[in-house]
Amino acid sequence: MEQDLEKSEEQTNHSNKKIVELEEELRVVGNNLKSLEVSEEKATQREGSFVEQVKILAGSLKEVSFGKRIVAEARAEFAERSVQKLQKEVDRLEDDLVQEKERNKLLQEEMEATLQDIQNM
Repeated sequence: MEQDLEKSEEQTNHSNKKIVELEEELRVVGNNLKSLEVSEEKATQREGSFVEQVKILAGSLKEVSFGKRIVAEARAEFAERSVQKLQKEVDRLEDDLVQEKERNKLLQEEMEATLQDIQNM
């Protein structure tokens, strides 16, 4: 019986040690769980912040794209007006050239007639 008692005491001591070990392991696991929960909360907050930043940046990109399109349209309109003005100037200069050629021709004919008159004298 004494042996049984010793054996039972050893088993009890062993079981008590095992309980202490398991309680310590449970405490560590609990701490790890709390740490993971805190990390998850922080990650969730960062994710929300990132989602908001993406929305803001996407909106900014749309505004910039819209602004670039408006600038491009304004440049195109300005270029069209400039082309029209330049075309009018080209047309005017071509008309002036035709008039000057006609005037030159008339002056040349007048000079030839005057020269003919001088030779006939």
